[in-house]
Amino acid sequence: MKQIIECVPNFSEGRDMNIIKQITDAIESVDGVKLLNVDPGKATNRTVVTFVGEPNPVVQAAYLSIKKAAELIDMSKHKGEHPRMGATDVCPLIPIANISMDEVVEYAKKLGEIVGNELDIPFYLYESAASKPERKNLATVRAGEYEGLKEKLAKPEWKPDYGPAVFNAKSGATAIGARDFLVAYNVNLNTKSERRANSVAFDVREKGRIKREGNPITGKIINDENGEPVREPGMCKAVKAIGWYIEEYGLAQISMNLTDINITPVHVAFEACRTSANHRGLRVTGSEIVGLIPKKVLLDAGKFFLEKQQRSTGVSEEELMHIAIKSLGLDELAPFNPKERVIEFMLEDDQAKKLVDLNLKQFADETASESMAPGGGSISAYYGSLGAALATMVANLSANKRGWDHRLPEFSAVAKKGQMLKDQLLYLVDEDTKAFNGIIDAVRMPKVTDEEKAARNEAMNSATKYAIEVPLSVMSRSVEIMTLAMEMAKNGNQNSISDAGVAAIGALAAVEGAYLNVMINCDGFADQEYVSSVTRKAEELLRAARESKEEIFQYCLSVIKK
Repeated sequence: MKQIIECVPNFSEGRDMNIIKQITDAIESVDGVKLLNVDPGKATNRTVVTFVGEPNPVVQAAYLSIKKAAELIDMSKHKGEHPRMGATDVCPLIPIANISMDEVVEYAKKLGEIVGNELDIPFYLYESAASKPERKNLATVRAGEYEGLKEKLAKPEWKPDYGPAVFNAKSGATAIGARDFLVAYNVNLNTKSERRANSVAFDVREKGRIKREGNPITGKIINDENGEPVREPGMCKAVKAIGWYIEEYGLAQISMNLTDINITPVHVAFEACRTSANHRGLRVTGSEIVGLIPKKVLLDAGKFFLEKQQRSTGVSEEELMHIAIKSLGLDELAPFNPKERVIEFMLEDDQAKKLVDLNLKQFADETASESMAPGGGSISAYYGSLGAALATMVANLSANKRGWDHRLPEFSAVAKKGQMLKDQLLYLVDEDTKAFNGIIDAVRMPKVTDEEKAARNEAMNSATKYAIEVPLSVMSRSVEIMTLAMEMAKNGNQNSISDAGVAAIGALAAVEGAYLNVMINCDGFADQEYVSSVTRKAEELLRAARESKEEIFQYCLSVIKK
């Protein structure tokens, strides 16, 4: 599954659209990167740019944008209301999908090393990428701003992480970081009272409210031994919140910034607001997410609300998102279309034709056409996805069986695993065709000069390896389906035992079909050590799949015949 990160550089130019356009053009010149938003501010004289993609292309785009900003922006002439210290003031990288913060930190360091070696600019690491605890906070790193930078660089404790410890009058300095995704999130109340909305906000936000004697609003403030007001912490960490009235909507909201959705996800903040509102005689009617979000926000919320309903969470991503949208009331004020609001969907190429987006007849017709792809590899992956889907169906039916409520966690876990395998195999349906097309593209490369021949051979080797590894992945995942099918045959709803058996049959078809594709792509491949290793692995998987399928088939048959 693709790793996706977001980059949100802030450039110290918000008035000259020609300069801003040149910077964003540099970003968009990198394949695999999608520019999501450009937000210039005249008063701040600052532009916030948001783009996403796989890590290496994002790092390359960030480098080009920092380089272009250094060419076009002169900090010695810059004036603006927002704190700043460089032409590219800050450049944070943010995990979005299938990537850990530790991995993002390494990419932040990689970016720092590239720009530090190439550009005559001091660079500091901050937030999760910080090289020292005192550099974690951006405000500390930027203290003194551009005007105090020359003096700051002269101090040994402020030696840059990358680049020279020399004042660059034109470009200043840049902070490169790794931080969590920030979600701007508003919860709607059935009141117009800003004061009551603020009461809920104070209950929820991390810093809570100031403690008072007696009356919580008019009572005397309680101070600590240092004379500082004592605070009563709120319900949610990593949450900033305030109440306000929105005339356009005719209602009050709790407006929140969720600064770490791993600590307080959207659904947890929503439930905290609901609890506080109910306590105060109010009711939460819905909510709204401002801007774009990672898919994980909706998937986690969907699972949370299904668990509250004591239902299996092993359902499709589409179903999880639907449950999340309805449970959070995200469509109360305006339609909420995940295709327009989820970052991963925004990255999809609308022009790319995907096999998995075809209906059953179209898929069959496409397979039967004169084109060599999709072929047996894609069909094998699809067999596997159907086997996983059947095992998942049995798990979900078992989870919903009357009298089996106590077994919900057991069946939900199986269904979640089945959904994951199903989605991975559906992904491999198109990857197999992509792998085949990679070989065709390599074959068509010119091979006249020695350089061209070498490039063609390298491309052929790379494409062939991928064409081997995709069906090998199909085999591996399909063997995992056997475990689920056997578990559901023995422990699941016995009314669906034949479905568990068919799941195993589909999984075996996937394994045997993928095995043929592994072997045909290994044939004639130069790296015999690699071929030998792959062949051993493929044969082990084939043997295990055949044994498992036969065991499951005979077990199902014995139960059916009783």
